[in-house]
Amino acid sequence: MTTPKVNANHAPAVKEIHVVWMTTGLSCDGDSVSTTAASLPSIEDVVLGAIPGLPKVHLHNPVLAYEVGDDFMQYWHKAAAGELEPFVLVLEGSVPNEEIKSEGYWAAMGTDPNTGQPITTNEWIDRLAPKATAVIAAGTCATYGGIHAMQGNPTGAMGLADYLGWNWRSKAGLPIVNVPGCPVQPDNMMETLLYLLYQVAGLAPMIPLDDQLRPTWLFGKTVHEGCDRGSYYEQGDFAHEYGSPKCLVKIGCWGPVVNCNVTKRGWMDGIGGCPNVGGICIACTMPGFPDKFMPFMDEPPGATFSSMLISSYGPLIRSLRAITNRAVNQEPKWRHRGPELTTGYEPDYYGEGNGAPNGNGHAHHQHHH
Repeated sequence: MTTPKVNANHAPAVKEIHVVWMTTGLSCDGDSVSTTAASLPSIEDVVLGAIPGLPKVHLHNPVLAYEVGDDFMQYWHKAAAGELEPFVLVLEGSVPNEEIKSEGYWAAMGTDPNTGQPITTNEWIDRLAPKATAVIAAGTCATYGGIHAMQGNPTGAMGLADYLGWNWRSKAGLPIVNVPGCPVQPDNMMETLLYLLYQVAGLAPMIPLDDQLRPTWLFGKTVHEGCDRGSYYEQGDFAHEYGSPKCLVKIGCWGPVVNCNVTKRGWMDGIGGCPNVGGICIACTMPGFPDKFMPFMDEPPGATFSSMLISSYGPLIRSLRAITNRAVNQEPKWRHRGPELTTGYEPDYYGEGNGAPNGNGHAHHQHHH
């Protein structure tokens, strides 16, 4: 049997990939702005060809593009006509329900040359999603509806999977990929985009997602599990005011039940991340955000019971650790000056004569036979 040869310079399956990034859902463009802070990889690394094995990547994002007007919109029309192959569709912002009113529109981008009317975001999704090789929802508005979809909203807003269907698949067989966050954590977004670009190029296996379509390696753990304040919780040591370095659960932090990696990853270059810098977790990566987590500053339900339990044994653990801490903060007794070695090192013979080193400066050790 011969071992197959692996070519480290394996050519990608396609030479060029386009990223059509729509910011015309209901949104503040905060996800695009956040993503400009990414460094692993940065947008620049991807579009300038600094990533090994990637095809040439063309990014079309209205926040970041040089082109305006018709020059910019041509990519949308080409994608809809099947002339921009392959492309990854990114949606930022929630999807309004254009069916609940008799006139006007909630969100649109560009103008239909035949009618002179704006082309709604919904219409663009209808045109582009069937042609896209992969689809990413960037940020909590696009993934689950977010702020605009809270109870009492007039737009009937929803996430992309609510609009296209949770079992929707691209023409390449990929599910929608949700990267929530309000805004999305920069490297989470770019790392997911990079994974999908590799997958489109035939260089990566199927992206692993959880049942909410989030990448499992990013959202598989809770904020609390990665939080540098978690040890305070374990010791029953809670903050009762902002500015304290202790566990924030009593002043509104939802970290113990929220799927997010920001406490481990930080925000920019590994620095920051909400609880790391004193901000409570308001659960912005969750499908139930914001309705299930308000009012944000109140202690979450269940926190009273769990913190009461931990408060009974946490202080005991803390005091026992303080005793051990004092013990291990003392040097061992054999570290001293003087003519005697008191480390417990006692060979039969130490050096020559009465323990002096031999002539070359090393202790000479003799053996009995």
